[in-house]
Amino acid sequence: MKKKTVAAMLMVCMTLSMTACGGEEEKPAEKTESAAETAETDKEEEKEEKTEAENTKDQAKASVRLVSVEDISKYITVGEYKGLELDKVVAPVSDSETDVEIEFRLQESPEEVQGASVETGDQVRINFTGTIDGESFDGGTEQDYDLIVGESGITEEFDQGVLGMKKGETKEINVHFPEEYYDSEVAGKSAVYEVTVQKISRTPELTDEWVAANTESKTVEEYREAVKKELEADAEMMAGYALQTDAWNQVLETSEIKEYPEEDIQEAIDAYKALNEEYIQQAEMDMSEFLKSQGITEEEYEEECRQYAESKVEQNLIVQYIMDQENLSFEDEDAEEIQKELIQQYGAADIEELVEYYGQTAVNESLALLRVEKFIIDNAEINEKTGGSADAAENEDALEEDDAYVTEEEAGVQQTDSGETEDLVVEE
Repeated sequence: MKKKTVAAMLMVCMTLSMTACGGEEEKPAEKTESAAETAETDKEEEKEEKTEAENTKDQAKASVRLVSVEDISKYITVGEYKGLELDKVVAPVSDSETDVEIEFRLQESPEEVQGASVETGDQVRINFTGTIDGESFDGGTEQDYDLIVGESGITEEFDQGVLGMKKGETKEINVHFPEEYYDSEVAGKSAVYEVTVQKISRTPELTDEWVAANTESKTVEEYREAVKKELEADAEMMAGYALQTDAWNQVLETSEIKEYPEEDIQEAIDAYKALNEEYIQQAEMDMSEFLKSQGITEEEYEEECRQYAESKVEQNLIVQYIMDQENLSFEDEDAEEIQKELIQQYGAADIEELVEYYGQTAVNESLALLRVEKFIIDNAEINEKTGGSADAAENEDALEEDDAYVTEEEAGVQQTDSGETEDLVVEE
């Protein structure tokens, strides 16, 4: 509740309290009128505050800057970014690639089979209890455990033992864990598993009936064409990402840094360290254990932080320079479309959700970079080509720190000159 609203309500309460103390009979009517007037004033004040807040928000958006300095030319000479010649290479989709994709989808849609015996490749749900010398052990007992026979990861003996079993059948399977087994607690030991099959599922055959029941197509041939079109759309999208990477790299490679604004460098170093410290804490390690796990010294880690910061700041200087020179906005139609695409790409409800997860700085840097990349491409000569998948490098404009020691799920994204990313999107 607004402070002014609280103050107004306190005034009403004070008036009502005075009524309780006595006074002329006309007073209650006068006090009721005062309360109504106060409520009306309160609404007006809330309206004014809301308008003021919206104006402040709009001004903040308009004044967003990625760097602390105004005279960017003092720090960097930005390479040519208009009139570039760029290749957009779209990888063709072969019939064999289409068949592989369909087979994968079939495997992802297993169907339960009745009265069948377990075969290699079946997806089986089992209950099992394992014992070593008659004693249970950690990880040796599971309920409703799903595995692919032949790929269980337990032991080959275990998978072989499940073969031929039927739903509802219980069987004891003897296994011996190899000396190099990943679980040192059971490595080199023998165990007995009591296994009960709960469910047997199998990859379905590709038929017109399956297609009609499980897809929007009616026949196998129609489904193949639909899948191929999906793959072609993906190839087009990947070619677009590669084009963004190429556009950025051409500008980056012809730009020359003069010096770094130290305020921005320190801020980037602090943010990078904070991200790694969060990871270290989650991993229940201290800094010395972390450095040991990465095989680096403290001095090397400090240098890594500095390199990361310099790459990030260089990128921000270039992006901000182009935005300033071309009067690019966070609020024009292109920027709004990019924002929608970013929201969709990461499955967020709105931009506020991205901000909450990645932070305002990361979101601003991502939107600005993508906005500048679009400007470069829109002002370039694009050569449309068809090539193999090796020719179309993937632009990973995703949520991941470049050279950070954290995973994509634990970090935001920074994009490097190979197409990798920082915070949301940062090219280096």
